Amino acid sequence: MSDTARPDGGQNGWYVDDRCTNCDVARQLAPGLIGEAADGRSRVLRQPRDEAENRLLHTAAYACHVRSIRPPSRRLDPELDPFPMALDDSVYLCGHNSTQTAAANSYLLRRPSGNVMVDTPRWSEALAERYEALGPVTEVLLTHRDHAAHGRRWADRLGARLWIHEGDLAAAPDADRVLRGTEPVEVADGLVAHPLPGHTEGSVLYLADDRYCFSGDSLYWSRTTEDIEVVESVTWYSIEELAASLARSAPHLRFEWLLPGHGDRRRLPADEMTRRLAGLTDRVRALRPQPIDFSAVRW
Repeated sequence: MSDTARPDGGQNGWYVDDRCTNCDVARQLAPGLIGEAADGRSRVLRQPRDEAENRLLHTAAYACHVRSIRPPSRRLDPELDPFPMALDDSVYLCGHNSTQTAAANSYLLRRPSGNVMVDTPRWSEALAERYEALGPVTEVLLTHRDHAAHGRRWADRLGARLWIHEGDLAAAPDADRVLRGTEPVEVADGLVAHPLPGHTEGSVLYLADDRYCFSGDSLYWSRTTEDIEVVESVTWYSIEELAASLARSAPHLRFEWLLPGHGDRRRLPADEMTRRLAGLTDRVRALRPQPIDFSAVRW
């Protein structure tokens, strides 16, 4: 099926073309409007009924890493690009996901001591100007190797320091700061890097102000189970190491927002997050290695 075919909306509606990779990003941003088809890819469930729903579809489209979400005209309205999009008073979803970072979500955290970008959107000068307008960015924090592609360029353009763990250093050998070992490291006041080997050897979880947990691909909120989960079928390094990482780190993690690279975001009271994280630690301890299988992921 070519990108001119419109299976979801006919000749006059929004549709998803055949470039969709089932990354789930659009379904996170336009629930009820975009869902999962029988083949695992996204599809438009129904057409927007009002301007608010039209804006939701534009939000999904501007996040899609392959621009598969298409309006009737096939051209998105640049005035309806919401990114960077505030999730609360301090943290923004960057959108503009990149094919070179496996379609990962990325974030900007605004802080008085300097803003922080966790992983990165696709690179463009126009996007960089938007982030400059939000204030100086002092750190670009990479959660692991899969999300490193644009890190150096963003850090250089924003005048920030680029961080990565030694286990994934091959993906960003020119990083300015290299995290080592498994002990927590203070990046800035109230901002702590927790090495969490498992998904990859150099996976890192970043905790900010006892409020925000940027988990990369280590943890995510599952709409299917309505709980914190790990992507056990896409654990490149070691599920046993991930279990050990959680057992070591979970007791020291306190946060309200779970902000992953893949999978859904969620905000809950900190005590509830702590309880759920303890339950996840127990569940992951019982898991055993399995072959990599993207099709087994259920968001």
